[in-house]
Amino acid sequence: MINKKRCFITGIKGTKLNKKEIFFLNKYKPWGVILFSRNIKSIAQTQKLTLHIKKLFKDNNYPILIDEEGGQVSRLSKFIDNSIFSAEFFGSLYIKDKKKFYIYYNIYVKQISYLLNLLGININTVPVLDVRRKATNQIIRNRSFSSNPYLVSRLGKICINKFHENNICTVIKHIPGHGLSKVDSHNKLPIVNHNIDLLNKMDFFPFKKQSAFLAMTAHILYTSLDKENTATHSKKIINIIRKKIGFKNLIISDDISMKALKYSISKNTTQAFNAGCNLVLHCNGKYDEMLTVAKNSPLLSDFVIKKTSQLLNIIR
Repeated sequence: MINKKRCFITGIKGTKLNKKEIFFLNKYKPWGVILFSRNIKSIAQTQKLTLHIKKLFKDNNYPILIDEEGGQVSRLSKFIDNSIFSAEFFGSLYIKDKKKFYIYYNIYVKQISYLLNLLGININTVPVLDVRRKATNQIIRNRSFSSNPYLVSRLGKICINKFHENNICTVIKHIPGHGLSKVDSHNKLPIVNHNIDLLNKMDFFPFKKQSAFLAMTAHILYTSLDKENTATHSKKIINIIRKKIGFKNLIISDDISMKALKYSISKNTTQAFNAGCNLVLHCNGKYDEMLTVAKNSPLLSDFVIKKTSQLLNIIR
């Protein structure tokens, strides 16, 4: 079944699958499904939804993703209040009291993992490894552990290892680094003009030597690396991610429908694959766009199949 899937991750519209979505999942077989607050009303309802998805694929380990970062990004807010537990909160706690940090963070990850496992969700898109700056846009701010790249790297490793211990896979983001962005890429293209020496020293550093099986790209134009294309659409930057940063696992695009990308949904999709992304992410649940992404997504390559099999060893 795995080799019949296509290389994209899709969102869905509501709290249960409608007839069109059931047809879509059966026909186009996305690699995974991502859930948002709009899909989550209660524990029982979410369990029913994830079970339905997994039954369609006859796969208890079918990849179901969520953004449960804590702080300002919490998709489970209808039944837990995770708002104080931002990455910035834990970064500050680590500096003030390492012993307390380890106690708190261990409990935090165990509880979030328990809830995700209970809900049938097996991939959490954490940690954010962006290095915070004074001018960093609010869309990132407290989602970042720190302005210190070494601390971001260290806490990223702890985050990944602890979620993996609790059978939840992780996604490092936003590779190769979103910390210099002054605008929100959901609405506008961030442009970063700094040279590669600074980028390598600060922004690339936290992404190096991380054990996550997935990495999500940044929709950012790094003019010193590629004057024409965002990281998601740049062969040069994907090559830097592979060679200089050394990430060997699956690269996912950020949401292909975000306004930072200048092309149609069709071209945004094909351009991401042409640049070297292994999977394309589409989040908004708009059916016409979902069809476009699906029709422009290839079947899983041998590389994606191999890495997916390795990932399954975490979430089983």
